[in-house]
Amino acid sequence: MSNENQHIWRSWANALRRWGISGGTAALLEITGPLNLLAAQVVYLGQPLLSGWLPGSKLTALAGMLEDPNKTQAFIQYLREAPGSEPGT
Repeated sequence: MSNENQHIWRSWANALRRWGISGGTAALLEITGPLNLLAAQVVYLGQPLLSGWLPGSKLTALAGMLEDPNKTQAFIQYLREAPGSEPGT
């Protein structure tokens, strides 16, 4: 899936792997399904407060990923792929 935020997703996936929580994060994203849309709205509303932790572009990428089930599934694939591999290989 072509996406303008792939580099951000890859960075997140790599960080989550380093912390040992990529599998758990993927499972959480899958089981929360429709609640991801609510989480996206919380991110959008909380941007003024959250911008101290993450730049606005990363917050927007996070909210966009959470609100679109196709993007969420694509990110889950990033989390589940082997480190250093490209999607679809």
